[in-house]
Amino acid sequence: MRKFALFVLPIVAIFGVLVLLRTPDTDPLAMAEKYTNAESQFADNGAGLRVHYHDQGNPDGIPIVLVHGTSASLHNWEPLVALLGDEYRVITYTQPGHGLTGPHPDDDYQFSGMADALDLLVETLDLDQFVLGGNSMGGWVSWRYALANPDKVSALILLDASGMPLREGEENPPLNIGFKLLGTPIGRFLMQQYTPRSLVKKSAMETVSVKSIITDEMVDRYWELLRLPGNRRAAALRALADRETHYADEIHELTMPILLIWGEDDQLIYVSAVKSFQERLPHAEAVVYDGIGHLPMEEAPAKTAADIEKFLQQSFVEKPN
Repeated sequence: MRKFALFVLPIVAIFGVLVLLRTPDTDPLAMAEKYTNAESQFADNGAGLRVHYHDQGNPDGIPIVLVHGTSASLHNWEPLVALLGDEYRVITYTQPGHGLTGPHPDDDYQFSGMADALDLLVETLDLDQFVLGGNSMGGWVSWRYALANPDKVSALILLDASGMPLREGEENPPLNIGFKLLGTPIGRFLMQQYTPRSLVKKSAMETVSVKSIITDEMVDRYWELLRLPGNRRAAALRALADRETHYADEIHELTMPILLIWGEDDQLIYVSAVKSFQERLPHAEAVVYDGIGHLPMEEAPAKTAADIEKFLQQSFVEKPN
């Protein structure tokens, strides 16, 4: 009995410590109160998908729909909304498995599930044609959506977008600590249970080159919305989703005006991806920013907005009636 106790008690103690250290979910009502404002609306398909979105800017302007990347939310686009809103109607939304949108009801984090949210938004707002822009994973969703709906997407803006294979001889990018953890089974399990704020801050710092944009307010937002019930599980499932890389060989079918915006210092998606996109899309324009990482719309919002505005003014984009 004594030997049994000596064996069991340490295990019980370790289990107890792990329970105490577990990072709890956040309260959905508290998060909704904190992270909504007068612009917040929700599109509901009646089957469990409820998408948080903002419809801002000039209501008579060309509509621009912006799609955020992994672990982010519609809030990441606010610097661009402020700069583009006088001229354009800027629509931002939070993708399934993120922020106040929360998990996809079918746990679908492949393109089909992410497109469900964009389709719902387009239907809710009755958008016939629009400019579509996306960052990182949101860029992948954007170009995939444009392939599937070329009649709806009048122009495409890709900011450090994912979806291109590594070039010959390239090694995998260093990534940030969050992506590294999501890349292993034990990491995916641990991140669903233990998500210290310090981990979120470190991941954010490793994502950008302009470190000053990583404010306490931003870290709190990432950390708290990640811990909304179901979002951490969604992150683990999304890491296993099939990105259907063969579609990179079909992207040449896109004929609408396309702008590529990239940070030279991106450590999540190498700037060499610009060349891979342009090899498949020879008509695409590209701008690369020195000293900028993975989030140009937040690290260099004035440059990003100016290049988007110039691109749209030069592109054949018919203004809606």
